[in-house]
Amino acid sequence: MNEDQVKLELAKLRDKIDGVDRKLVELLNERTRVVEEIGAVKRTYQLPVYEPKREDEVYLNIVASNQGPLPHDSAKRIFERIIDEMRTVQRNRMNKESV
Repeated sequence: MNEDQVKLELAKLRDKIDGVDRKLVELLNERTRVVEEIGAVKRTYQLPVYEPKREDEVYLNIVASNQGPLPHDSAKRIFERIIDEMRTVQRNRMNKESV
């Protein structure tokens, strides 16, 4: 492959990454909407935002459904971050509704 062909191939692959990233953002926003609904239920019934048992269930689900090539520990770390952000969304939602 010459330099121009390499650049073209990289551009095509980067376009694919951009499309995947857009899908990921769409899915994260869908997850966030559900988290907001959960936060509303938790507020109504005065339940805690942080539920370690539920988080463990999420991690088990992620690892069980991960078929690679992403390593399980990497998937878990990504979801640790996602869950942390979702907890923040829930807290913010619950605080807004209590004002």
